[in-house]
Parts: sequence; C-alpha cells; structure tokens
Amino acid sequence: MVPKTNELSSRLPANKPLPVRACFLGERLNLRGLPEPAVTLGPLTLPAGEAGMAVLFRYGAVVLFNLSEAEQKIFLKELRPRVESPLRRMETEDAQLHITGKQPEGVTPEGIGIADLAQARLQIVAIALARSVALAYYENAMAGAFDLIEPLARHLEKPRGGGRRMRELLRHIGGTLLVQQRMIGRVEIQDKPDLLWEHPEVERLYLQLENEYELHERNTVLERKLTLINQTAETVVNLMQNRSMLRVEWYIVILIVVSVLLSLYTMVPH
Repeated sequence: MVPKTNELSSRLPANKPLPVRACFLGERLNLRGLPEPAVTLGPLTLPAGEAGMAVLFRYGAVVLFNLSEAEQKIFLKELRPRVESPLRRMETEDAQLHITGKQPEGVTPEGIGIADLAQARLQIVAIALARSVALAYYENAMAGAFDLIEPLARHLEKPRGGGRRMRELLRHIGGTLLVQQRMIGRVEIQDKPDLLWEHPEVERLYLQLENEYELHERNTVLERKLTLINQTAETVVNLMQNRSMLRVEWYIVILIVVSVLLSLYTMVPH
C-alpha cells in the first residue's frame, strides 16, 4: 500500500543531513500506471528505498531523497522501461538537505536548508533541482551544436563551400534543434510552479533556489543560443538553395548554347 502524500515526509529522518540526487533520464517519463498518491497536488511523489522518497517529472527528471547508492540503482533500473529515448549517460546533480528550524531557508555552505520536512517544501526543492539538472543537460547538448557554427561559417567563406560536409553539419544541427525545442518546451522553466498557488508559504524558498541555481538566466542564455543556431541554419539552407538554383540556371544556359550550336551545325552545308 502506498503511503498518503502527507505521510511520505515522515519516512525521512529529520536529525541528520539528507542526500538528494536529481537525475535527468531521457526525453520523457511515462507516469501512467504508477500508484497515485492521496493528494495529487504538485509533482508525483512516491516512497522509495527503505526510508526515502522520489519525485517524478514527465519531462524526464526524477529527484531522489535519502536513497543509498544501491537503492538508487534499483529504483532507476525499475523506472527505465518508462523512459522514452533514455540517455546513454544520465545527467545528475547532488545536494544535501538539512533542517534550519527558525533560521532562514535557502542554500547554505552545508547544502539546502529548509524549515521542516513538510511535503510542499520537499516538492519545491525537487522542482528546482529537476529544472536545474534538465538545464545542465540542455547546456551540454547545446554546446555541441553551437560549436558547429564556426565550421559552417568557414565553409561559407569558400567560393564552392557546401557539399556533403555542409549537409552533414546541417543534419546534425537540425536534429539538435528538434530535440532542444521539444524538451525546453516541456520543462517550462519560466513558469511558476502550480504548487505555489496552494502553498504560498514556500514561495520564498523557491525564489531563493531559483536565484541560487540561476534558472531564469541559464534558460535565457539557452534560448538565445537556440535562436542563433536556428538563424544560422536557415541562412545556410537559403545559401545552399541559391547556389543550387544558380547551378541549374547555368545548366539551362549550357543546354541552350549546345542546342544552338547543334542547330547551326545542321544548317551549315557539308
């Protein structure tokens, strides 16, 4: 039997720092068929391990609280069939969670400090870490596509730049653009978590985590890079089309000249 949502936090020990690991597993996480908690507000939260819990997100992230390395491997292995287009090597981000009591909440040298182990606070921490680890994956993936812009520019400088090499670069960039646009749309970094509407008391904690992990700033940089890559790809495609049209025009001119020469040849008496 799955514990009720408000009972899950009681599984976590409050007298010691809790390890937290955020994992980005793949393109999408299928949550259908998983046990539904008694309270459905916020991301899906389930018990995991002997004394831990997991928070799952449809865009491919999962955040694990107080799980040993062995328990993490078991949980992720069981979850793998639900991951669409799983990554060969998942992206991870680790943190330590500790209780601050009456001290201010937020990121401290010891880790992430929260007032208590209320379910809403744990879910807000999970949302921030899940978005951060997803951004980390996008940043790494985007860096590879961004590095291809310079080879494209060098090919364009050549009078006969293009050909097979350029088409390969464009295919790689096009595939990256498709993945990035699809995934970034699902994570919704800029959106305020729905959980805050019902639990305004944890909004301050989320804003501090959002600022500490620079979620908005990192997302803005990714969007600018995505725009630049998109514009570059469109420019290259247009140039390749123009060059292709120019070659066709030259072929037509050559055919016309050949046709005229043949006509003149037949008109000349032998």
